[in-house]
Amino acid sequence: MKYALISDIHANLPALEAVLADVDARTDIGAIYHLGDLVGYSPWPNEVVGLLRERAIPGIAGNYDSTTATDYEHCGCRYEDARQEELAHLSYAWTRANVSAGTKQFLGSLPFRIDIRPLGGHTAGPRLILVHGNPVLNTVYWTEDRSDRFCLQMAESMSAKAGDVIAFGHTHKPWHREVERIHFVNTGSVGRPKDGDPRAGYALVTLSDGSAAVEFVRVEYDVARAMEGVRASELPDDFAEILRTGGRLPESAGTEA
Repeated sequence: MKYALISDIHANLPALEAVLADVDARTDIGAIYHLGDLVGYSPWPNEVVGLLRERAIPGIAGNYDSTTATDYEHCGCRYEDARQEELAHLSYAWTRANVSAGTKQFLGSLPFRIDIRPLGGHTAGPRLILVHGNPVLNTVYWTEDRSDRFCLQMAESMSAKAGDVIAFGHTHKPWHREVERIHFVNTGSVGRPKDGDPRAGYALVTLSDGSAAVEFVRVEYDVARAMEGVRASELPDDFAEILRTGGRLPESAGTEA
């Protein structure tokens, strides 16, 4: 069974549309799941949620989704300097002011975690386990420089075993590692990549009895349209530059969410 995993769309409708078109063009995808952070930073939160609901794409809550739904005091994002913190608060305030009641309700209904058993619930495995940032908190950053020991600790907390795949997002940077036959996959970001590549990103995970394969896909999309949307809104123009550069600026103005 092959799954398309999309994460960290962050209200970027042009990027989501391009990724879904790419997925639709493939004939071997069994299902699509999202890994959260549907809103924030771009000006189409209601449209993104509406499209996912129209397509009946299931998924989990990211930190931006759960904080927006509950009117939490901040978005649960990481700040590297005072300017980043200022921009994050501006984005969060704009998002909370512009999501519809229906969008907010939907964000609040998303589960924290999804376990998928492609061979059926009557067998021991393998499993595809979906979380946003971490199996304990969706605000914790699971970066590629985390140790194998950390990965195995996270796997133990989810009762993961050899052959299972744990997929997550949150950092906006794709990576894949296998430790003791458990696969750890960061799917990257659809709508706000931060690895220097402005193209939308998602992951394909294939699970079969006893084996797993991971492929990262990058998709060209209308970045200019997304930038124009940011600039036409009351969101900071810095967010348009982050889209153009794939998150890399001489003096980064972006936060990770």
